[in-house]
Amino acid sequence: MTDIQTRYAERNVPRYTSYPTAPHFNAGVTGTRYAGWLQTLPETDLSLYLHVPFCREICHYCGCHTKASRKDAPIEAYARTLVAEIKLIGAALNATGGRSRPVTHIHWGGGTPSLLPRDSFLAVMQALREAFDIAPECEHAIELDPRYVTRDLAATLASIGVNRASLGVQDFDPGVQRAIGRIQPLEIVSAAVAALRGVGIDAINFDLMYGLPGQTRDAITATARQTLELAPTRVALFGYAHVPWMKKNQRLIDEAALPDASGRRALADAARAVLLDGGFEAIGLDHFARPEDAMAQAHRSGTLKRNFQGYTCDTAESIIGLGVSSIGRLPQGYVQNAPDVSSWHRMVEDGIAPVARGIALDDDDRARAAIIEAVMTDYSADFAAIGARYGFAKQHFDDAVERLREMQDDGLVTLSDEGQLEVTPAGRAYVRVVAAAFDAYLEENRARHSVAV
Repeated sequence: MTDIQTRYAERNVPRYTSYPTAPHFNAGVTGTRYAGWLQTLPETDLSLYLHVPFCREICHYCGCHTKASRKDAPIEAYARTLVAEIKLIGAALNATGGRSRPVTHIHWGGGTPSLLPRDSFLAVMQALREAFDIAPECEHAIELDPRYVTRDLAATLASIGVNRASLGVQDFDPGVQRAIGRIQPLEIVSAAVAALRGVGIDAINFDLMYGLPGQTRDAITATARQTLELAPTRVALFGYAHVPWMKKNQRLIDEAALPDASGRRALADAARAVLLDGGFEAIGLDHFARPEDAMAQAHRSGTLKRNFQGYTCDTAESIIGLGVSSIGRLPQGYVQNAPDVSSWHRMVEDGIAPVARGIALDDDDRARAAIIEAVMTDYSADFAAIGARYGFAKQHFDDAVERLREMQDDGLVTLSDEGQLEVTPAGRAYVRVVAAAFDAYLEENRARHSVAV
């Protein structure tokens, strides 16, 4: 890498799956305030996110909100409270005709949501159907650990309407797997794919990761080629975010074995080249999709979106978060549930929306969020036109323009006098840095974020 590339690659910036980002949420948004927002929600499409914070064991690299549970009892108890929360939130919505708002996307995350026993899955899904209007064409997705995908689980998922699955693959190399505490040979992932396809779940995503300890170009190239052989419809290629000050399990990672900025870029480029040669289309910063996939079509049509699941075809304006630590997005602002099971359970039991924090949006937030999403999804933004929609003149973003001058001088962006921004091909790897120029909150928590590449 050149000095210029290294300078940008090593900057700490958010991933911008929301704006403002989660570190800026505060306790001023309560369950009572959230309930009020729900009762005045516009009649538009809804998206549901359900968080299940349990895994059988915690992988060394994991940055998710989860904990280990060897037993099913805590998971079954969690599901019962989740059902109660669904009924509670559904009642708040239905008080003002919420069932006229169709649910077009459902996403299960974790943790390992597939650890829910069959009866729990059925109970949660029944509660969702009673509380919400699930559209017939709803995309119903779940994140899966391939090590725990069985034919019985696949059959259960199909029975509740799951039609897309994301498998956490990371890397097929045995040495890398040992270094990250997640042993799952190619045969296990292949069996999981076969089980899902056997019940008609053909929309399959693979999550790969670069920047892992001991990872080499040969290893990640082999992983990308093996990925092509298993023929997923989408691939996400995430950069490992090493934040041991936030995630204690990451202290098990040997920092000396982690690649530097130049090495991370080389790993990402190697995997990217294989996927592109294999017929995938590049989607934004770190996603890939088959040309016939809905995500590739959304990218080509300019309707691609970005939310807490990354790049998405989900155009719903409101996301209802359910479960511990889940984040919801409404036109009025963001809300996040209590981060610990006991507090979350107690609030639901008391009939209170289990919100711990959030942030109410003003028009400056909305304008900057729209600009950042445009930059992240389309590598361009007419920030003057977007600002005008919210009542701001082009000069309102002079702070961002000033921050972008350096990148313009380095050939990574172009800026027009009319308020239009384009990220050049040379600058696309650093699109998070470009987006950060419009972030009015960035300096408050810059050290908490991961490096840009």
